[in-house]
Amino acid sequence: MNNIKLDLKGILSFVSQEEINAWENKSKQYMEYLHKGTGAGNDYIGWLNLPAEISDHDFDKIESVAQTLRSECDYVISIGIGGSYLGARAVIEAMSNSFEAYYPTHKNPIILFAGHNIGEDYLSEMLSFLKDKRFGIINISKSGTTTEPAIAFRLLKELLEKNVGKAKAKELIVAITDEKKGALRTLADSEGYQTFIIPDNVGGRFSVLTPVGLLPIAVAGFNIKELVKGAKDMSGFVGEDVDFAHNMSAQYAAARNTLYQNGKKIEILGNFHPKLHYIGEWWKQLFGESEGKDHKGIFNAAVDFTTDLHSMGQWIQEGERNIFETIISIETPDNELHIPTDEQNLDGLNYLSGKRVDEVNKMAELGTQMAHIDGGVPNIKVSLPQLNEYYIGQLFYFFEKAVGLSGYMLEVNPFNQPGVEAYKGNMFALLEKPGYEKETEEIKKKLQ
Repeated sequence: MNNIKLDLKGILSFVSQEEINAWENKSKQYMEYLHKGTGAGNDYIGWLNLPAEISDHDFDKIESVAQTLRSECDYVISIGIGGSYLGARAVIEAMSNSFEAYYPTHKNPIILFAGHNIGEDYLSEMLSFLKDKRFGIINISKSGTTTEPAIAFRLLKELLEKNVGKAKAKELIVAITDEKKGALRTLADSEGYQTFIIPDNVGGRFSVLTPVGLLPIAVAGFNIKELVKGAKDMSGFVGEDVDFAHNMSAQYAAARNTLYQNGKKIEILGNFHPKLHYIGEWWKQLFGESEGKDHKGIFNAAVDFTTDLHSMGQWIQEGERNIFETIISIETPDNELHIPTDEQNLDGLNYLSGKRVDEVNKMAELGTQMAHIDGGVPNIKVSLPQLNEYYIGQLFYFFEKAVGLSGYMLEVNPFNQPGVEAYKGNMFALLEKPGYEKETEEIKKKLQ
Protein backbone atom coordinates (compact mmCIF):
# COMPACT_ATOMS: atom_id res chain seq x y z
CA MET A 1 0.00 0.00 0.00
CA ASN A 2 1.26 3.49 -0.82
CA ASN A 3 1.75 6.13 1.84
CA ILE A 4 1.31 9.87 2.01
CA LYS A 5 4.32 11.83 0.76
CA LEU A 6 6.04 15.09 1.70
CA ASP A 7 7.62 17.21 -1.04
CA LEU A 8 9.83 20.14 -0.03
CA LYS A 9 11.17 21.03 -3.50
CA GLY A 10 8.93 24.10 -3.63
CA ILE A 11 10.79 25.81 -0.77
CA LEU A 12 14.37 25.15 -1.89
CA SER A 13 14.69 28.36 -3.89
CA PHE A 14 13.96 30.24 -0.64
CA VAL A 15 15.88 28.19 1.95
CA SER A 16 18.57 25.58 1.43
CA GLN A 17 18.49 21.89 2.24
CA GLU A 18 21.54 22.59 4.43
CA GLU A 19 19.49 25.01 6.55
CA ILE A 20 16.80 22.37 7.00
CA ASN A 21 19.40 19.70 7.80
CA ALA A 22 20.86 21.98 10.48
CA TRP A 23 17.89 20.94 12.64
CA GLU A 24 18.91 17.27 12.63
CA ASN A 25 20.61 17.13 16.03
CA LYS A 26 17.91 19.18 17.75
CA SER A 27 15.26 17.08 16.05
CA LYS A 28 16.80 13.94 17.55
CA GLN A 29 16.85 15.63 20.95
CA TYR A 30 13.21 16.69 20.68
CA MET A 31 12.20 13.25 19.42
CA GLU A 32 13.75 11.89 22.60
CA TYR A 33 11.81 14.46 24.65
CA LEU A 34 8.60 13.04 23.16
CA HIS A 35 9.38 9.36 23.44
CA LYS A 36 10.98 9.50 26.88
CA GLY A 37 8.49 12.03 28.20
CA THR A 38 11.17 14.47 29.33
CA GLY A 39 10.00 17.60 27.49
CA ALA A 40 7.60 20.38 28.42
CA GLY A 41 3.99 19.24 28.54
CA ASN A 42 4.91 15.59 29.04
CA ASP A 43 1.66 14.98 30.92
CA TYR A 44 -0.15 15.25 27.56
CA ILE A 45 1.74 12.93 25.22
CA GLY A 46 -0.68 10.01 25.45
CA TRP A 47 -1.49 10.51 21.76
CA LEU A 48 2.03 9.36 20.85
CA ASN A 49 1.39 5.61 21.26
CA LEU A 50 -2.39 5.79 21.15
CA PRO A 51 -2.90 4.13 17.74
CA ALA A 52 -1.08 1.00 18.92
CA GLU A 53 -2.89 0.91 22.26
CA ILE A 54 -6.47 0.84 20.99
CA SER A 55 -7.67 -2.73 21.55
CA ASP A 56 -10.25 -4.88 19.81
CA HIS A 57 -12.36 -4.51 22.94
CA ASP A 58 -12.24 -0.72 22.55
CA PHE A 59 -13.32 -0.98 18.92
CA ASP A 60 -16.11 -3.42 19.80
CA LYS A 61 -17.54 -1.13 22.47
CA ILE A 62 -17.46 1.90 20.19
CA GLU A 63 -19.07 -0.04 17.34
CA SER A 64 -21.74 -1.48 19.66
CA VAL A 65 -22.82 1.95 20.90
CA ALA A 66 -22.59 3.34 17.37
CA GLN A 67 -24.89 0.57 16.12
CA THR A 68 -27.44 1.38 18.82
CA LEU A 69 -27.50 5.03 17.78
CA ARG A 70 -27.65 4.08 14.10
CA SER A 71 -30.67 1.88 14.70
CA GLU A 72 -32.54 4.37 16.89
CA CYS A 73 -31.70 7.73 15.31
CA ASP A 74 -31.91 9.56 12.00
CA TYR A 75 -29.73 12.36 13.39
CA VAL A 76 -27.05 12.32 16.06
CA ILE A 77 -25.81 15.59 17.53
CA SER A 78 -22.17 15.61 18.55
CA ILE A 79 -21.74 18.29 21.21
CA GLY A 80 -18.23 19.64 21.74
CA ILE A 81 -15.86 22.47 20.96
CA GLY A 82 -12.30 22.64 19.62
CA GLY A 83 -10.69 19.22 19.60
CA SER A 84 -13.92 17.72 20.88
CA TYR A 85 -15.52 18.16 17.48
CA LEU A 86 -13.02 19.19 14.79
CA GLY A 87 -11.36 15.80 14.28
CA ALA A 88 -14.65 13.95 13.90
CA ARG A 89 -16.06 16.62 11.63
CA ALA A 90 -12.92 16.59 9.49
CA VAL A 91 -13.26 12.85 8.82
CA ILE A 92 -17.03 12.87 8.38
CA GLU A 93 -16.99 15.82 5.95
CA ALA A 94 -14.07 14.30 4.00
CA MET A 95 -15.69 10.87 3.66
CA SER A 96 -19.36 11.81 3.16
CA ASN A 97 -21.16 12.32 -0.11
CA SER A 98 -21.26 16.10 -0.50
CA PHE A 99 -25.03 16.02 -0.93
CA GLU A 100 -25.83 13.29 1.60
CA ALA A 101 -28.05 15.52 3.72
CA TYR A 102 -30.32 16.26 0.75
CA TYR A 103 -31.20 12.65 0.00
CA PRO A 104 -34.63 11.60 1.32
CA THR A 105 -33.27 8.48 3.02
CA HIS A 106 -29.96 7.74 4.71
CA LYS A 107 -28.24 4.47 5.49
CA ASN A 108 -26.64 6.01 8.57
CA PRO A 109 -27.62 8.95 10.77
CA ILE A 110 -26.63 12.44 9.71
CA ILE A 111 -24.17 13.86 12.25
CA LEU A 112 -24.92 17.42 13.32
CA PHE A 113 -22.66 19.52 15.51
CA ALA A 114 -23.49 21.76 18.45
CA GLY A 115 -21.62 23.31 21.34
CA HIS A 116 -18.92 24.82 19.14
CA ASN A 117 -20.49 28.28 19.26
CA ILE A 118 -22.95 30.34 21.30
CA GLY A 119 -25.12 31.28 18.34
CA GLU A 120 -28.70 31.75 19.48
CA ASP A 121 -30.08 31.54 15.95
CA TYR A 122 -28.01 28.41 15.23
CA LEU A 123 -29.26 26.63 18.34
CA SER A 124 -32.83 27.80 17.88
CA GLU A 125 -32.90 26.61 14.27
CA MET A 126 -31.41 23.26 15.29
CA LEU A 127 -34.06 22.77 17.98
CA SER A 128 -36.83 23.64 15.53
CA PHE A 129 -35.47 21.17 13.00
CA LEU A 130 -35.15 18.36 15.56
CA LYS A 131 -38.56 18.88 17.17
CA ASP A 132 -40.19 15.98 15.31
CA LYS A 133 -37.04 14.00 14.46
CA ARG A 134 -35.52 10.81 15.86
CA PHE A 135 -32.23 11.98 17.33
CA GLY A 136 -29.58 11.12 19.87
CA ILE A 137 -26.80 13.02 21.59
CA ILE A 138 -23.08 12.45 22.04
CA ASN A 139 -21.96 14.94 24.68
CA ILE A 140 -18.18 15.44 24.73
CA SER A 141 -16.67 17.41 27.60
CA LYS A 142 -13.99 16.54 30.12
CA SER A 143 -15.45 18.84 32.75
CA GLY A 144 -19.05 19.20 31.68
CA THR A 145 -18.89 22.90 32.52
CA THR A 146 -17.38 24.42 29.36
CA THR A 147 -19.88 27.14 28.49
CA GLU A 148 -20.55 26.47 24.81
CA PRO A 149 -21.20 22.70 24.97
CA ALA A 150 -22.92 22.93 28.36
CA ILE A 151 -25.52 25.38 27.01
CA ALA A 152 -26.11 23.22 23.93
CA PHE A 153 -26.49 20.08 26.03
CA ARG A 154 -29.05 21.68 28.33
CA LEU A 155 -31.18 22.70 25.37
CA LEU A 156 -30.87 19.45 23.42
CA LYS A 157 -31.37 17.24 26.47
CA GLU A 158 -34.55 19.12 27.31
CA LEU A 159 -35.89 18.68 23.77
CA LEU A 160 -34.95 14.98 23.63
CA GLU A 161 -36.74 14.33 26.92
CA LYS A 162 -39.83 16.13 25.59
CA ASN A 163 -39.72 14.08 22.40
CA VAL A 164 -39.27 10.58 23.84
CA GLY A 165 -39.58 10.86 27.63
CA LYS A 166 -36.84 10.92 30.23
CA ALA A 167 -36.40 7.15 30.44
CA LYS A 168 -35.89 6.70 26.69
CA ALA A 169 -33.73 9.83 26.44
CA LYS A 170 -31.20 8.24 28.79
CA GLU A 171 -30.69 5.45 26.26
CA LEU A 172 -30.03 7.95 23.48
CA ILE A 173 -27.45 10.09 25.31
CA VAL A 174 -23.79 9.11 25.37
CA ALA A 175 -21.28 10.99 27.52
CA ILE A 176 -17.58 11.13 26.64
CA THR A 177 -15.89 12.63 29.67
CA ASP A 178 -13.43 12.26 32.53
CA GLU A 179 -13.11 8.83 34.11
CA LYS A 180 -13.85 9.92 37.68
CA LYS A 181 -14.60 13.62 38.12
CA GLY A 182 -16.48 16.57 36.70
CA ALA A 183 -20.07 17.66 36.22
CA LEU A 184 -20.71 15.47 33.18
CA ARG A 185 -19.27 12.39 34.89
CA THR A 186 -21.53 13.01 37.89
CA LEU A 187 -24.58 13.45 35.68
CA ALA A 188 -23.77 10.44 33.51
CA ASP A 189 -23.37 8.20 36.55
CA SER A 190 -26.59 9.41 38.16
CA GLU A 191 -28.63 9.15 34.94
CA GLY A 192 -27.06 5.91 33.71
CA TYR A 193 -25.79 7.22 30.39
CA GLN A 194 -23.50 5.07 28.32
CA THR A 195 -20.03 6.56 28.76
CA PHE A 196 -16.56 6.64 27.26
CA ILE A 197 -13.43 8.09 28.82
CA ILE A 198 -11.31 10.99 27.60
CA PRO A 199 -7.78 9.95 28.61
CA ASP A 200 -6.12 12.32 31.07
CA ASN A 201 -2.90 12.36 29.05
CA VAL A 202 -4.45 13.30 25.69
CA GLY A 203 -5.24 16.96 25.03
CA GLY A 204 -8.35 17.89 23.08
CA ARG A 205 -6.64 18.78 19.83
CA PHE A 206 -4.93 15.36 19.81
CA SER A 207 -8.09 13.41 20.72
CA VAL A 208 -9.47 12.39 17.33
CA LEU A 209 -8.26 8.79 17.80
CA THR A 210 -9.99 8.47 21.18
CA PRO A 211 -13.76 7.92 21.54
CA VAL A 212 -14.06 11.72 21.18
CA GLY A 213 -13.52 11.32 17.45
CA LEU A 214 -14.03 7.61 16.87
CA LEU A 215 -17.61 7.35 18.15
CA PRO A 216 -19.16 10.08 15.95
CA ILE A 217 -17.15 8.78 12.99
CA ALA A 218 -18.40 5.23 13.62
CA VAL A 219 -21.99 6.41 13.98
CA ALA A 220 -21.66 8.09 10.58
CA GLY A 221 -20.75 4.69 9.15
CA PHE A 222 -17.04 5.11 8.48
CA ASN A 223 -14.24 2.66 9.14
CA ILE A 224 -12.55 3.63 12.38
CA LYS A 225 -10.23 0.61 12.30
CA GLU A 226 -8.76 1.81 9.01
CA LEU A 227 -8.41 5.34 10.43
CA VAL A 228 -6.47 4.02 13.41
CA LYS A 229 -4.44 1.63 11.23
CA GLY A 230 -3.32 4.56 9.08
CA ALA A 231 -2.20 6.44 12.18
CA LYS A 232 -0.48 3.37 13.59
CA ASP A 233 1.45 2.78 10.36
CA MET A 234 2.46 6.44 10.20
CA SER A 235 3.70 6.28 13.81
CA GLY A 236 6.25 3.75 12.54
CA PHE A 237 7.18 5.85 9.50
CA VAL A 238 7.95 8.87 11.70
CA GLY A 239 9.21 7.01 14.77
CA GLU A 240 12.25 7.88 16.84
CA ASP A 241 14.33 5.23 15.07
CA VAL A 242 13.71 6.74 11.61
CA ASP A 243 16.62 8.92 10.51
CA PHE A 244 15.99 12.62 10.07
CA ALA A 245 16.35 12.63 6.27
CA HIS A 246 13.53 10.09 5.87
CA ASN A 247 11.28 11.19 8.74
CA MET A 248 8.39 13.17 7.23
CA SER A 249 7.28 14.78 10.49
CA ALA A 250 10.81 15.86 11.40
CA GLN A 251 11.41 17.23 7.90
CA TYR A 252 8.14 19.18 7.91
CA ALA A 253 8.82 20.60 11.37
CA ALA A 254 12.35 21.61 10.38
CA ALA A 255 11.19 23.14 7.09
CA ARG A 256 8.51 25.21 8.82
CA ASN A 257 10.91 26.54 11.42
CA THR A 258 13.57 27.29 8.83
CA LEU A 259 11.05 29.33 6.85
CA TYR A 260 9.89 31.04 10.06
CA GLN A 261 13.45 32.06 10.88
CA ASN A 262 13.71 33.50 7.36
CA GLY A 263 10.74 35.81 7.88
CA LYS A 264 7.88 33.57 6.73
CA LYS A 265 5.54 34.13 9.66
CA ILE A 266 2.28 32.82 8.17
CA GLU A 267 1.53 29.31 6.95
CA ILE A 268 -1.46 28.81 4.67
CA LEU A 269 -2.83 25.28 4.36
CA GLY A 270 -4.47 24.88 0.97
CA ASN A 271 -6.27 22.11 -0.83
CA PHE A 272 -7.83 21.50 -4.24
CA HIS A 273 -10.51 19.13 -2.95
CA PRO A 274 -13.69 20.63 -1.40
CA LYS A 275 -14.04 17.81 1.10
CA LEU A 276 -10.83 18.82 2.87
CA HIS A 277 -12.20 22.06 4.34
CA TYR A 278 -12.51 20.69 7.88
CA ILE A 279 -9.13 18.98 7.68
CA GLY A 280 -7.89 22.56 7.39
CA GLU A 281 -9.96 23.64 10.40
CA TRP A 282 -8.59 20.73 12.47
CA TRP A 283 -5.03 21.59 11.37
CA LYS A 284 -5.50 25.26 12.30
CA GLN A 285 -6.35 24.33 15.87
CA LEU A 286 -3.60 21.73 16.13
CA PHE A 287 -0.83 24.10 15.10
CA GLY A 288 -2.25 27.42 16.28
CA GLU A 289 -3.05 26.23 19.80
CA SER A 290 0.20 24.28 20.07
CA GLU A 291 2.64 26.94 18.87
CA GLY A 292 1.15 30.40 19.42
CA LYS A 293 2.83 31.22 22.73
CA ASP A 294 5.35 33.59 24.30
CA HIS A 295 4.60 36.15 21.55
CA LYS A 296 5.95 33.90 18.83
CA GLY A 297 4.81 31.19 16.47
CA ILE A 298 3.65 30.78 12.88
CA PHE A 299 0.15 32.12 12.24
CA ASN A 300 -2.02 29.43 10.66
CA ALA A 301 -4.66 30.06 8.01
CA ALA A 302 -6.49 27.74 5.61
CA VAL A 303 -7.93 28.20 2.13
CA ASP A 304 -9.96 26.08 -0.30
CA PHE A 305 -8.75 26.19 -3.89
CA THR A 306 -9.64 26.87 -6.61
CA THR A 307 -12.48 28.76 -4.90
CA ASP A 308 -10.23 31.02 -2.85
CA LEU A 309 -7.93 31.71 -5.79
CA HIS A 310 -10.66 34.13 -6.86
CA SER A 311 -10.42 36.01 -3.54
CA MET A 312 -7.46 35.29 -1.25
CA GLY A 313 -5.46 34.26 -4.29
CA GLN A 314 -4.75 37.90 -5.06
CA TRP A 315 -3.22 38.48 -1.62
CA ILE A 316 -1.25 35.23 -1.75
CA GLN A 317 0.15 36.11 -5.18
CA GLU A 318 1.03 39.76 -4.59
CA GLY A 319 0.59 40.64 -0.92
CA GLU A 320 3.27 40.93 1.76
CA ARG A 321 5.91 38.22 1.33
CA ASN A 322 5.75 36.84 4.86
CA ILE A 323 3.86 33.66 3.93
CA PHE A 324 4.41 30.09 2.82
CA GLU A 325 1.96 27.43 1.72
CA THR A 326 1.41 23.78 2.50
CA ILE A 327 -0.84 22.11 -0.06
CA ILE A 328 -2.68 18.84 0.60
CA SER A 329 -3.10 17.05 -2.71
CA ILE A 330 -5.29 14.02 -3.45
CA GLU A 331 -3.69 11.97 -6.22
CA THR A 332 -6.75 9.94 -7.32
CA PRO A 333 -10.38 11.00 -6.80
CA ASP A 334 -13.13 8.45 -6.14
CA ASN A 335 -15.12 9.30 -9.25
CA GLU A 336 -14.40 9.80 -12.95
CA LEU A 337 -16.11 12.58 -14.90
CA HIS A 338 -15.26 13.70 -18.43
CA ILE A 339 -15.96 17.11 -19.94
CA PRO A 340 -18.40 16.86 -22.88
CA THR A 341 -18.10 18.46 -26.30
CA ASP A 342 -20.44 21.34 -27.07
CA GLU A 343 -21.33 21.96 -30.71
CA GLN A 344 -21.49 25.75 -30.40
CA ASN A 345 -18.42 26.02 -28.15
CA LEU A 346 -19.50 29.48 -26.99
CA ASP A 347 -17.50 29.08 -23.79
CA GLY A 348 -14.39 28.06 -25.75
CA LEU A 349 -13.90 24.91 -23.71
CA ASN A 350 -13.90 22.33 -26.48
CA TYR A 351 -10.12 22.09 -26.13
CA LEU A 352 -10.92 20.32 -22.84
CA SER A 353 -13.44 17.90 -24.38
CA GLY A 354 -12.88 14.36 -23.22
CA LYS A 355 -10.52 15.33 -20.41
CA ARG A 356 -11.30 14.32 -16.85
CA VAL A 357 -12.36 17.12 -14.55
CA ASP A 358 -9.57 16.02 -12.21
CA GLU A 359 -6.98 16.57 -14.95
CA VAL A 360 -8.08 20.20 -15.19
CA ASN A 361 -7.98 20.46 -11.41
CA LYS A 362 -4.47 18.99 -11.25
CA MET A 363 -3.23 21.49 -13.84
CA ALA A 364 -4.82 24.28 -11.79
CA GLU A 365 -2.96 22.91 -8.77
CA LEU A 366 0.38 22.75 -10.57
CA GLY A 367 -0.12 26.12 -12.22
CA THR A 368 -0.98 27.70 -8.87
CA GLN A 369 2.08 26.22 -7.19
CA MET A 370 4.33 27.53 -9.97
CA ALA A 371 2.72 31.00 -9.90
CA HIS A 372 2.99 31.28 -6.13
CA ILE A 373 6.63 30.16 -6.06
CA ASP A 374 7.41 32.69 -8.81
CA GLY A 375 5.55 35.28 -6.72
CA GLY A 376 7.74 34.65 -3.67
CA VAL A 377 5.67 32.07 -1.77
CA PRO A 378 7.51 28.87 -0.74
CA ASN A 379 5.40 25.74 -1.28
CA ILE A 380 5.31 22.47 0.63
CA LYS A 381 3.22 19.61 -0.75
CA VAL A 382 1.64 16.71 1.13
CA SER A 383 0.16 14.07 -1.19
CA LEU A 384 -2.45 11.44 -0.31
CA PRO A 385 -2.89 8.57 -2.79
CA GLN A 386 -6.66 8.62 -2.16
CA LEU A 387 -9.09 10.26 0.22
CA ASN A 388 -10.06 7.46 2.58
CA GLU A 389 -9.96 6.64 6.28
CA TYR A 390 -6.53 4.99 6.12
CA TYR A 391 -4.76 7.95 4.56
CA ILE A 392 -6.59 10.47 6.75
CA GLY A 393 -5.30 8.49 9.74
CA GLN A 394 -1.79 8.77 8.32
CA LEU A 395 -2.26 12.51 7.78
CA PHE A 396 -3.50 13.10 11.33
CA TYR A 397 -0.56 11.34 12.93
CA PHE A 398 1.96 12.95 10.56
CA PHE A 399 0.75 16.40 11.61
CA GLU A 400 0.51 15.49 15.32
CA LYS A 401 4.09 14.24 15.46
CA ALA A 402 5.26 17.24 13.45
CA VAL A 403 3.64 19.77 15.77
CA GLY A 404 5.22 18.17 18.83
CA LEU A 405 8.66 18.49 17.26
CA SER A 406 7.95 21.91 15.78
CA GLY A 407 6.78 23.33 19.10
CA TYR A 408 10.00 22.22 20.77
CA MET A 409 12.01 23.71 17.90
CA LEU A 410 10.19 26.96 18.60
CA GLU A 411 11.05 26.53 22.31
CA VAL A 412 7.46 26.55 23.55
CA ASN A 413 5.36 23.92 25.31
CA PRO A 414 3.33 22.46 22.44
CA PHE A 415 0.84 20.72 24.73
CA ASN A 416 -0.71 23.50 26.80
CA GLN A 417 -2.99 26.40 25.89
CA PRO A 418 -2.96 29.02 28.66
CA GLY A 419 -4.12 31.79 26.35
CA VAL A 420 -7.45 30.08 25.70
CA GLU A 421 -8.59 30.97 29.22
CA ALA A 422 -8.30 34.76 28.86
CA TYR A 423 -11.65 35.38 27.17
CA LYS A 424 -13.43 33.04 29.58
CA GLY A 425 -12.47 35.10 32.62
CA ASN A 426 -13.82 38.26 31.02
CA MET A 427 -16.99 36.50 29.89
CA PHE A 428 -17.66 35.07 33.35
CA ALA A 429 -17.07 38.47 34.95
CA LEU A 430 -19.42 40.17 32.48
CA LEU A 431 -22.10 37.54 33.14
CA GLU A 432 -21.60 37.98 36.91
CA LYS A 433 -20.85 34.32 37.50
CA PRO A 434 -20.72 33.42 41.22
CA GLY A 435 -17.12 33.50 42.42
CA TYR A 436 -16.20 36.28 39.99
CA GLU A 437 -17.47 39.20 42.05
CA LYS A 438 -14.09 40.94 42.21
CA GLU A 439 -13.50 40.47 38.47
CA THR A 440 -17.02 41.72 37.72
CA GLU A 441 -16.39 44.90 39.70
CA GLU A 442 -13.06 45.47 37.92
CA ILE A 443 -14.43 44.86 34.44
CA LYS A 444 -17.36 47.19 35.02
CA LYS A 445 -14.89 49.94 35.88
CA LYS A 446 -13.04 49.27 32.62
CA LEU A 447 -16.25 49.64 30.66
CA GLN A 448 -17.21 52.98 32.20
